[in-house]
Amino acid sequence: MDGLAALVQNEFELDPFCGAIFVFRAKRADRLKLVVWDGTGLVLVNKRLESGKFCWPSISDGMMRISRSQFEALFEGVEWRRITHRRVQTPSQV
Repeated sequence: MDGLAALVQNEFELDPFCGAIFVFRAKRADRLKLVVWDGTGLVLVNKRLESGKFCWPSISDGMMRISRSQFEALFEGVEWRRITHRRVQTPSQV
């Protein structure tokens, strides 16, 4: 996890201790590693799908940005591109 945190800091010039989740994918796209600072220490999560591959978003400038719901779908191995934000209508006056 220290190596991945150093990669975040040195290659992407980001702070690995900011609380953001940094996600790394294996070449075969069946494994993910997540590094996050939880306020007390670095946490490393390693996940391998038993079948199939993670659907990986397009990358620009070496990074991707996705919403929380898209991240949760990605982590579950679900097709994250099908996740959309629900539009909530403001109630009208009664």
